[in-house]
Amino acid sequence: MTARPEAQALVDLLVRSGCTLAVAESLTGGLVVAGVVDVPGASSVLRGGVVAYATDLKARLLGVDETLLAQRGAVDPGVALAMADGARAALGADVGLATTGVAGPDPQDGHPPGTVHVAVVGPDVREVRTLAIEGDRRQVRESSVRAVLALACTCLTDPRRGLRGT
Repeated sequence: MTARPEAQALVDLLVRSGCTLAVAESLTGGLVVAGVVDVPGASSVLRGGVVAYATDLKARLLGVDETLLAQRGAVDPGVALAMADGARAALGADVGLATTGVAGPDPQDGHPPGTVHVAVVGPDVREVRTLAIEGDRRQVRESSVRAVLALACTCLTDPRRGLRGT
C-alpha cells in the first residue's frame, strides 16, 4: 500500500521532532491510524488509536465530559477537542488527533451527512476545524482522514506553536 502524502508528512514531522502520536476516531473508524501505519517508520511515533464509535465510549475511554455529550451530542467541535485530549492522555502521546462527525447516509443528532469536526492537540497546539464535506459515505470518511492529517501538519509546523525540533 502506498502511504498518503499527508500521513508521510506527519510521520516525518513527528520523527524530526521526537514526538509521539495518538488518535481518537469516530466516523473514520480506524482509517486515520491505518493511514499513519502505511508509512514506513510509523512505529517510531505512533502510540496507538482508539475507535470510539459509540457515544458512551467517548466518555468512558477518552474522558469526554458526559455533560458535554448530553448537551451537544457527539458531533461537536468541543467533543473533537476532548477526544484528541483524551487520546493523548490515555495513550501517553505528545500529540492527539481526533475525528467526529456524520458520514451518512442519514443525519445524526440534527446534523446532516458531511458535518465533520477534526482536532489536533499538542504541547502548544489546540485546534479544531469544522467541515461540510460533499459526497457519499466513503468520500466523507476519506476526506475527513485527509483533513485531520493536513490540519496536524499545518498546526505542528506553525513557527508560533509548532513542535520542538522542526
